[in-house]
Amino acid sequence: MAIIALRCPDCQRTNLAKHGYTKTGKQRYACNNYEYQRTFTLEPHTYPGRRREIKEQIIEMSLNGSGIRDISRTLHISTSTVINELKKKEKKVENVNIKALESINSESTIVEIYRVELIEYGQETQKAEIDEMQSFVGKKENKRWLWHAINHETGQVLAFVLGTRTDEVFLQLHQLLEPFGITRFYTDGLKTYSRHLAENNHQVSKWKMQKIERNHLTLRTRIKQLQRQTICFSKSIFMHDLLIGLFISKYEFGVEI
Repeated sequence: MAIIALRCPDCQRTNLAKHGYTKTGKQRYACNNYEYQRTFTLEPHTYPGRRREIKEQIIEMSLNGSGIRDISRTLHISTSTVINELKKKEKKVENVNIKALESINSESTIVEIYRVELIEYGQETQKAEIDEMQSFVGKKENKRWLWHAINHETGQVLAFVLGTRTDEVFLQLHQLLEPFGITRFYTDGLKTYSRHLAENNHQVSKWKMQKIERNHLTLRTRIKQLQRQTICFSKSIFMHDLLIGLFISKYEFGVEI
């Protein structure tokens, strides 16, 4: 017969005493070390939502087409656990592709006065596609727009902003794009762009926006709140923006979530 001595998880001492039972009938022990003064059970909490691997699955499923209730049913956890775990990742969201910005050589940063000469002589320029994508929160009347820009050559997402379809929101995106030194913008016929972009570095062309339109398809496929012809939607702006922000930050910006 093998005898295994019980030890406190904190101080590793064996000076323990029984300390009643939990609500589920498990034996509870108390450590007699007054420095810790804690109780514990030999079997840890069995609720799946407290396990690290389950928390990782919550994030992965949320960013791969699963809704909050889908995750709750599949992992046998409450919807509150799913929502709370997602809220913990709010600080991970970034609106600018920092890695892409760092890769730009300081010498390639173009001064505003010199942009026209670069375009006229056909020298290398920074080109970007900008477009907006519609969704809604709560009901279809509460529209929410994703404004984002991608590199025209590589298709890499540079920055994004979520808000209404107004000039003020576009100006927020335009401010985030300034450090990239973009010399040519490709957009659709929305008048907001023509009001705030210089004519000599702005071109209206749906043919030049194929990469960003393809990016829209990826977002609508991977994020359940953006899928059309379904009853899936977010009830709060916070959760709607959080899920989109986490997806772009992880899969487009390479941020560790």
